[in-house]
Amino acid sequence: WKRVCISSSVLQLCGCGLLGVGIWLSVSQGNFATFSPSFPSLSAANLVIAIGAIVMVTSFLGCLGAIKENKCLLLGFFIVLMIILLAELILLILFFAYTDKVSENAKQDLKNGLALYNTKNNLGLKNAWNIIQAEWKCCGVTGYTDWHEALQESVVPDRCCQEHYTECGRNATNMFWTRGCYEKVEEWLDENKHLLGTIAMCILVVQLLGMAFSMTLFQQIHRTGKKYNA
Repeated sequence: WKRVCISSSVLQLCGCGLLGVGIWLSVSQGNFATFSPSFPSLSAANLVIAIGAIVMVTSFLGCLGAIKENKCLLLGFFIVLMIILLAELILLILFFAYTDKVSENAKQDLKNGLALYNTKNNLGLKNAWNIIQAEWKCCGVTGYTDWHEALQESVVPDRCCQEHYTECGRNATNMFWTRGCYEKVEEWLDENKHLLGTIAMCILVVQLLGMAFSMTLFQQIHRTGKKYNA
């Protein structure tokens, strides 16, 4: 049972970390919302909190089942991990099978969101674009002209200016960041693909070990004829 608890503890630490990051984002960046108008509730904070909570509950289920030697909890832990693993594999396969289509749809959805930049009920979207354009030194989705189409005038947000000051985005003689933010994100992902791949592999190994150890303990309890302990 110790091996199940160790793998569950690793998952629980990951879950705690994600939950902490999500809460920090929610408190410190309360208005930081999604870039996509199609998923207005899918903010960075909400997504991280949800994933962290699921990981914590799942890992607690496995550890409790191992300590109590409860077959029902162990089987539940195994099934939840298997469902998560299958969902990850399906999403990965679909992503690589439809990479171009996903990319085009994402770009179009982000461009549609630009039109909501100055609306009253989308302060989170405005903050999100301001932050990413300032931090990544980019402008718009594919370029600064995206803002001209979205706002229907030849202006860009002030954070697109290479020399930032109030209302600088309305001065056509200013120098704006020419590269789109979508391209910058793709570039960052390409530069960090080995690190991201290593993290994904570690998560996969922990999941597989958790499934293997929980099923091994389940079989041992089953062979000894132990009942479902509370």
